[in-house]
Amino acid sequence: MPVALLALQQLPPAADSHEGIFWIGAAIVALTMLVWDTIEVGRNDAANLVNAVFGARILTRQVAVYVAGIGVVLGAIASSPVVDTARKGIFDPTMLTVEMALSVYVAVYIVDTVLLYGYSAFGMPVSTTACLVFELLGASFALGALELGAFDVVSWPTAGKVISAIICSILFTGIAAFLVQRMARQVIQDRTTNLAVLLAHGGWLGGIMLTGLTYFMLVKGMKQTPFVKHLHEDVVEAYGSPLVLVALWAGYAAIIHAFLVFFGKAAARRMFPVLAVIGMLAMAFAFGQNDLANCASPGLAALHLIQHSDEGIAIATKLPIPVWALGGCGILLVLGMTTQNAQRVTKATVHAGSMAHLVRLWAPRWCIRLSRLLLLLRRRRPVLAPLPHITSAGKRMHYDALRASVILSVSASVIATASGFGLPVSTTYVAFAAVVATGLADRIFQRGDAELKLARTIWVVFSWFTAAAIATVCAGAVCLAVYHAGIIGIVLGVTVNLTVRQVLKKRADAQELRVREATRERKYPEDYAEEDEG
Repeated sequence: MPVALLALQQLPPAADSHEGIFWIGAAIVALTMLVWDTIEVGRNDAANLVNAVFGARILTRQVAVYVAGIGVVLGAIASSPVVDTARKGIFDPTMLTVEMALSVYVAVYIVDTVLLYGYSAFGMPVSTTACLVFELLGASFALGALELGAFDVVSWPTAGKVISAIICSILFTGIAAFLVQRMARQVIQDRTTNLAVLLAHGGWLGGIMLTGLTYFMLVKGMKQTPFVKHLHEDVVEAYGSPLVLVALWAGYAAIIHAFLVFFGKAAARRMFPVLAVIGMLAMAFAFGQNDLANCASPGLAALHLIQHSDEGIAIATKLPIPVWALGGCGILLVLGMTTQNAQRVTKATVHAGSMAHLVRLWAPRWCIRLSRLLLLLRRRRPVLAPLPHITSAGKRMHYDALRASVILSVSASVIATASGFGLPVSTTYVAFAAVVATGLADRIFQRGDAELKLARTIWVVFSWFTAAAIATVCAGAVCLAVYHAGIIGIVLGVTVNLTVRQVLKKRADAQELRVREATRERKYPEDYAEEDEG
C-alpha cells in the first residue's frame, strides 16, 4: 500500500532511537492490522447481511455472499472519500500528543482483531461499530485520565447517546418486526406463492416493504451521493416525508399488482424471494458505505499521523482516502464473509430464529435454565410459522420468503429512521433483533428445541454488553502498555493477541464438535440408547 510505504519513508527525525523504532512499529501494525481487521469485520458484521436470504433458502450461502459482496464493494466505492477516525465524536484526539494518539490507534487494532475473531469463532454476532466505539473510549480515557488528568478527553454525553441508541434500536426493532410479521402472517399465512392471495394483499404489503427499503437507501445507503442530496432537497423537503412515503407506497403497490396480473403464477412464486434479495442488496450497499470506517479508520489515522506529524493531531481526525483503497477494503470485507467463522455466525443466527424442530446451537446452562423459566410463562397457542420442510436441494428451510422479506425491510427502516435522527445504531443488533422478533410473531418458541433457541438469544444479547466491557477495559490496558513500553509494548500486545487467538480457535472448534454430537444425539436418540446398553 503506497501510503504506508510513504509514511515509513517520511518518518520525522526521532529524539532518540527508541522513539524512531516505536514509530516504525506503529506504522507496521497500522498497515497489517488494517487489512486484518477489515477481514475480521467481514467475518462477523458483514456475514449477518445474508442471514435472511440464506435462512429462507432463497440462495445458497455462497451465492448469497457473492451477491451481497457486490453491494458491499459498490457501497465501499461510493462511500465518503473522507474517513472520520474519531468515531461518533466519542473522544477528542486533539487533546493527546502524537505518541498518545498512536498508542490509542494501535491498542484499538490489537484488541479489535482478537475480539472480533473470538466472537466469530464461536458463531456469535457482535457489532463492530460498538466494539470500536468502546475501544476508543477505553484507550483514550486511560491515557487522558491517568496521564493527563483530563477526564473530558471522552465525550460522556456522546458515549451515553451511543449506549442508549443501541438499547433503543434493539427494542424498537423487536416491536416493529413483531407487529409487521404478525400482520403479514395473518393475511398471507403460508400461502406465499398463492396468486389469488397475492393479488388481494401482495401489492400493499410489498409496497410497504419496498417503501421502507427506498427510504433506507435515501437516508442511509446513498446519503453521500450528490443526486440523492438534490433529490432530498427538491422533493422530500418540498413536499414533506409523509406525502413522499405515501406516494412511494402507492406507486410500488401498483407496480407489484401489475406484475402479478400480467405474469400470474410466475410472479407470485418470485415476489417475496425477489423482495428479500433486494433487501439484502440494500443492506449490503449501506454497510459498505457507512461501516467501512470501523475497520479502516484506526490504521489510516496512524499512518496519516506519522506522515504529517508536524501538522498536529487534528490531521488524523478527517482523512482523505482514494477510491482504489475504498474498493480494496470492500473486497477484503467480502473475503472475510467467505471464511469458516463467517459461516458459523450466519448458521448460528439462522438456527436461533429457525422454525425447524431441531437446531444446532450452544448456550450456557444458566441461559437454558432462564429460558425454561420464561417458557413456563407462555400460553400455548398454534404455531403460525409454516411446517418445516426440506427443499429440492435437500436443505432445511429455517424461514419462508415472507419472513425473510420482513426481516430485511424492517431492519432497513429502523436503521434509516435512526440515522435520520443522527442516532448511531448497529446493523448486527438490528438484524438479530428482527430475526428473533419475527420468530416470536410466528411462535417458533413453541416448537422443537424452543428452550435452546431462546437460551441462545439470551446468551447473544448478554454477550453484546460483555463485548462492550471487554473492549473498554482491554483497550485501556493495552494502550497504557504500548504508551509506556513503546515497541516492547507493541510486540507484547501482538504476541498476546496471537496467543489468545489460538486458544480461542481450539476451544471454538472443540465446542463446534460437541454441538454437532449433541444435535445428532437428539436427532437419533435410539442409536445412543443402543450404545449405552452395549
